[in-house]
Amino acid sequence: MIHTDFVLDAKGLACPMPIVKTRKAMKDLQTGEVLEIQATDKGSTADLQAWAKSSGHLYLGTDTEGETLRHYLKKDGLGEVEETIEIPEISLLSFEELLNDSSLTILDVREEQEFKDAHIPGALHIPLGDVETRAQELPKNETIYLICHSGRRSAIAGNILAKAGYENLYNIVPGMRDYKGKTTSL
Repeated sequence: MIHTDFVLDAKGLACPMPIVKTRKAMKDLQTGEVLEIQATDKGSTADLQAWAKSSGHLYLGTDTEGETLRHYLKKDGLGEVEETIEIPEISLLSFEELLNDSSLTILDVREEQEFKDAHIPGALHIPLGDVETRAQELPKNETIYLICHSGRRSAIAGNILAKAGYENLYNIVPGMRDYKGKTTSL
């Protein structure tokens, strides 16, 4: 059992709200203190792992209790902040105008169930938590359009890919949350 100094209730919140609330709560903690984030969003695991890595905090792990995920983060646990490479954003409206081009490379970084429920036809799927280890599956010489629910996870995935040498990346904002175009499901 991990000793926690503060508990944050993020149950019922979808991306990006668990990260937004976590960022705010971490500001109130002292170095070395541990925050427990209670969430029901299945994507929160990958989101919090990536956010902790990029913000200099230590991700201690996750316990599951029924539908509730209990994530543990230690403030300033790593001591240094990882460099972030911002990738350009493309509005959802501008992206939708490109969809007639069947040669687009679209990478959906949402969790498995989110992707199965509805995704853009032809989109590749690599959940955020797997992007670093599966990046080689993506073509480096093509433009890649990254999408998630809101634009937060796809921004993190873009940062990971940019560090791996990918150059032609665009983060679709706001993402599937507001996408009204054609979708398919598995």
